[in-house]
Amino acid sequence: MAKLSRAFGLLLAGTGAAHFAAPQAFESISKTAFPEDTTTWVYRNGATEVALGLALTSRRTRKLGTIGLLGYTAWLGGRFMTAQR
Repeated sequence: MAKLSRAFGLLLAGTGAAHFAAPQAFESISKTAFPEDTTTWVYRNGATEVALGLALTSRRTRKLGTIGLLGYTAWLGGRFMTAQR
């Protein structure tokens, strides 16, 4: 399980870093939930994903990273659900 958590964490951190390398790739997705100041939200979400991903890679921080990821996923899902109304 540790290897899977580490791999997922690195994948998530890499996806977060991609928000900085190619923000335009995430703007069309993000615009739905973050219609105002979309670019800033792309960077914020990227930073969050990097932090959570790195937290998942270490055994010492994995539990906190998992809790954070669950909260982030719920919050992000809520933003998209609210925007759909």
